[in-house]
Amino acid sequence: MIKLNNLTKYFGEKKVLQGVNLDIPDGESLAVIGPSGCGKSTLLRLILRIEEPTSGSVLINGRDISRLDEDQLIAVREKIGMVFQSGALFDSLTVFENVAFALREHSKLSEREIARVVREKLKMVELEGTETLMPDELSGGMQKRVGIARALAFDPSIILYDEPTTGLDPITSVNIENLMVKLSRELKSTSVVVTHVMQTVYKTAERVVMLHEGRFIEVGTPEEAQKARDPIVRKFVTGGKE
Repeated sequence: MIKLNNLTKYFGEKKVLQGVNLDIPDGESLAVIGPSGCGKSTLLRLILRIEEPTSGSVLINGRDISRLDEDQLIAVREKIGMVFQSGALFDSLTVFENVAFALREHSKLSEREIARVVREKLKMVELEGTETLMPDELSGGMQKRVGIARALAFDPSIILYDEPTTGLDPITSVNIENLMVKLSRELKSTSVVVTHVMQTVYKTAERVVMLHEGRFIEVGTPEEAQKARDPIVRKFVTGGKE
């Protein structure tokens, strides 16, 4: 379980998160929506402890991650897969080397074992045979799939997606959404999807929360979000068409 307790994050005088509370049970697929710059990606970085909260806490399976030393934090992070918005692949490394990178840095697996894991993860995202390609030889959708394969390297129980379909064409977006649903079902993982694309929410999420001015203003199913009475939520969900 992920538990946010009165979580606050300020950047100078900018109040990005203002005392948010949220429980994300094991196995749930949660979408966090809101306009660009509202703090959605910051929330993911706090869950990974890439950012430190101004106050409050993030608990992963009952452990306050702010209290962990570096070795303990690495162990927790290995069970959290992060799929970055841009893909964040290393341009100078092949597909194989990108997926293998964290395994080489933070595991004691042999090169033979690493090769087995890399092939297994690439198969899961339907990219068999791409090991020797460079990132600039891949389409945007393929780069996103490599990023997902890399996130799966340590068999995480939690997967964080930062704007997983941004910049992709409609068909590729649907393919990525289908892959996310497939992985969630097969791995029984907890997923947190940060997005401003409602189609992605409807396709991938069981529950949705909206972040507005540093606070959650709506919590419910995607269907309930569609029927929300809050005018801010309705305007976002409908794209201002109502």
